[in-house]
Amino acid sequence: MKPKSSLFNALSPSRVRRLLAAAAKTRVLVAGDVMLDQFMWGSVVRISPEAPVPVVDFQSESFMPGGAANVARNAAALAARVELFGVIGDDWSGRRLKELLAARNIGCGGLAVNPARHTSMKTRIVAHRQQIVRVDRESRGDLHAALAAKLLARLKAGLAGADAVIVADYGKGVVTQPLLNELKSLCRDQGIWLSFDPKPVRHLNLAGLSLVTPNRKEAFELANLADETPNPNPFADTNLLLAAERLLNELRPAVLLITLGELGMLLCQRGQKPFHIPTVAREVFDVSGAGDTVIATFTLAIAAGASPIEAAVLSNHAAGIVVGKFGTATATNAELLASFAGQ
Repeated sequence: MKPKSSLFNALSPSRVRRLLAAAAKTRVLVAGDVMLDQFMWGSVVRISPEAPVPVVDFQSESFMPGGAANVARNAAALAARVELFGVIGDDWSGRRLKELLAARNIGCGGLAVNPARHTSMKTRIVAHRQQIVRVDRESRGDLHAALAAKLLARLKAGLAGADAVIVADYGKGVVTQPLLNELKSLCRDQGIWLSFDPKPVRHLNLAGLSLVTPNRKEAFELANLADETPNPNPFADTNLLLAAERLLNELRPAVLLITLGELGMLLCQRGQKPFHIPTVAREVFDVSGAGDTVIATFTLAIAAGASPIEAAVLSNHAAGIVVGKFGTATATNAELLASFAGQ
């Protein structure tokens, strides 16, 4: 199974404009593990006398929605109507996250509060544009039955009139097999597109989804294959192509999109040759959250009437924009239009 050469790697600016205008009229639900991303910015001028570690002189800090909340933020940046479903703790981090989401017009009615859990927060300490360390504060256990039932009930109620659902699993316990099974059944019955960003550590049954977006490492883990044939040319990467074929046959998604970092993306559909889309990123400063950008942009494009290839090309441009920024970031309509206008 050899991939197609990327003969179609561009959309006309007019087509992009039409798709973005249609995406702005869509309504999307995002469910999964929500987080708060904290960035502490500073500089290093000395090594600690207490241990061989750098001393960071604090300068500023910033907060951004993370995890599934960053997926929602990326969809909202493209002007879609977005509602977020997940679980937060009864703590400062949860309240700060809701403030940030509300400021971006993201619906928070689907966020359930559980005083027994901590709101997931990732603290990144950055000096001279280099991340020095990350500190994670979070709960990882599965939700108890009553809380899981409450979350599912809110999702069911929100499905009416939705154009698409995105599930972002970060392995923190919100996305369970019963929740996913119910969503697959409901979306299939109502004709709603269902996208899933996997974390293989959860060992979920992912069969029957509309879109699955693993990165290279996750694709090999899902396919239970060793990554033994890395090659800068995906056409010559035999194990990557085998992993893609196995996932298509076993999971049978409508679309499998494997993100390959600096090598771009591999778009796969049953009965068709894989399609490679090279990256358009000019500079890479920070890859944090790039996968969130990809799944949000691809899903909105599909909901707006794009073909899978068009959606992949659009999401590839969006990813190229966000990796050129520091921290978890988004791509705006104006930036996407400028990206296509300059090709």
